Amino acid sequence: MTALIPDFVMLPWMAFWEGLPPLMQLLFSKTTLIVFVTVCIILTVAFTTYFERKVIGYMQGRIGPNRVGPLGLGQPFADVIKLLIKEIVVPQKSNRFLFIIAPLLSIVPALATWAVIPLNPTTVIADINAGLLYVLALTSVGVYGVILAGWATNSKYAFLGAMRSAAQIVAYEIAMGFALVGVLMAGGSLNLGDITRAQAGGVSHWFILPLLPLFLVYFISGVAETNRAPFDVAEGESEIVAGFHVEYSGVAFAVFFLAEYANMVLISALTSIFFLGGWASPFEGWTFLGAESLLREPSFFWLAVKIAFFIFVFFWLRATFPRYRYDQIMRLGWKVFIPITIVWIAVEGVMAWLRIGPWSGMAG
Repeated sequence: MTALIPDFVMLPWMAFWEGLPPLMQLLFSKTTLIVFVTVCIILTVAFTTYFERKVIGYMQGRIGPNRVGPLGLGQPFADVIKLLIKEIVVPQKSNRFLFIIAPLLSIVPALATWAVIPLNPTTVIADINAGLLYVLALTSVGVYGVILAGWATNSKYAFLGAMRSAAQIVAYEIAMGFALVGVLMAGGSLNLGDITRAQAGGVSHWFILPLLPLFLVYFISGVAETNRAPFDVAEGESEIVAGFHVEYSGVAFAVFFLAEYANMVLISALTSIFFLGGWASPFEGWTFLGAESLLREPSFFWLAVKIAFFIFVFFWLRATFPRYRYDQIMRLGWKVFIPITIVWIAVEGVMAWLRIGPWSGMAG
């Protein structure tokens, strides 16, 4: 990349960079990386809405967006402009401060969690040892945005939707937490980079094989956490008229919309890292490809492919299944997923004792 930059630009920049104190260099590099990752996530969310319409339209024999720009690629930007110019209506008897702050409590954790996501073997914003605890803490904060949005509007419909959504999130958050305990046992670390490196060696070393029940529980719980179909009872139009954000409009509604899709991308990334090796190549163990083959090299490309696959599964589920009843959702979360995760954690203990699976290389 640097070879493409002319010397008359590169040389003064290098002289300026080397003259900066180490702390300023660190702050500048981290800020640049944060801005780059945030912009990429926002653009990914924008085009995720486009591809969702196209994919579901194809599955249902429809066309999808095809008017705004070539192939309809300008549709996400048209949606953003439409929401930006709409008026934000704040209900007269609502709590104005909490009404405005609630959308931020939904979007900020979804973006801040990316600080510990390892994008490739060398790139991560914050390589902290307690990354898994950081992920659990921030993903749990999002429920406050939902509760405050329903309560602050002073609307019974919004409050009912908030309570339904909060109960659903709490139920599946517990199942997700137990599933991550299994990942912690297999990876032997709270650092997401170390968990990814523990799966090095090809597909046979990925955690999806020994932790298959936990993988299914984690991803399905992630679908429920993001209020996506078939778990979108909080937004059941035929029941409670869009749920906790029924009183929101304009940019405030757009932030909730952005948070849902940002969480969807985040769950896809975390599932890829915890169970599918993250940036690891599926061809890592294929020696016949040659020692210098790029297909065997770990890179962000493989993480992006895995994230795209899980996002497609989100679309697939929405186009396939009808919305579940609320009692079915609660039964699945409390009576099925939590017992499965607890039992499989015990099975993992037996596997670790017998030195099989991810524990086969441990010293006796």
